[in-house]
Amino acid sequence: MVILKGDERLDYLLAEDLRIIQSPSVFSFSLDAVLLAKFVRVPVHRGSLVDLCSGNGVIPLLLSTRTKGHITGIEIQQRLYDMAVRSFEYNALTDQLAMIHGDIREIPKEIGFSKYDVVTCNPPYFPTPSEEEINKNEHLAIARHEIMCTLEDAVRVSSQLLKQGGKAAFVHRPGRLLDILSLMRKYRLEPKRLQFVYPKEGKEANTILVEGIKDGNPDLKILPPLFVYNKNNEYTQEVSRILYGEK
Repeated sequence: MVILKGDERLDYLLAEDLRIIQSPSVFSFSLDAVLLAKFVRVPVHRGSLVDLCSGNGVIPLLLSTRTKGHITGIEIQQRLYDMAVRSFEYNALTDQLAMIHGDIREIPKEIGFSKYDVVTCNPPYFPTPSEEEINKNEHLAIARHEIMCTLEDAVRVSSQLLKQGGKAAFVHRPGRLLDILSLMRKYRLEPKRLQFVYPKEGKEANTILVEGIKDGNPDLKILPPLFVYNKNNEYTQEVSRILYGEK
């Protein structure tokens, strides 16, 4: 039994056989979050993981099928936090998954420095525009723009949370590639794996996935490209497996 509020609905995460509460009036999860949850390397049997800018908790839900470790999501928006908590309860995952309603910039002081094995983050992608340009929907504005946290905040906090040798993984836009790699090195997160995601063959990349290791040795590997759609504008086999599971 799940209590839905207002315009909320209960959607499927098909590959994982889970359900998630979503709402059209707040920022719903995108393919980027699903790709990040699939991309990051996680300990299988144990470990402590943190998901920053967690939204409605989609990444912790997805990761729960890949690891038995404990996963904590951090979300500053009360409504999204509440949706995530109820999704975790509906899927009977409250022993493994938890949410904290808070500002990621303050979270290391609350949950501890240098304690975690993995940190994931799907941060706001865009600099804060002028008041005239910003989305009038506060939920969408905060999710899309660097109002409550910047890319540097996300990278710095990830490093503060991680143990030496811990992994941080981010999803972002290719236009910020140099920024994110520079910031990772600034905060001792050595970039180790990078993947470009393309809408289809012949198009420019529109997403990057990058993973670093705290105090790791320099050795960046560029993974094979990931194409989302084929020439028939259908999901490629690889993306279809990620979204819907093996058929």
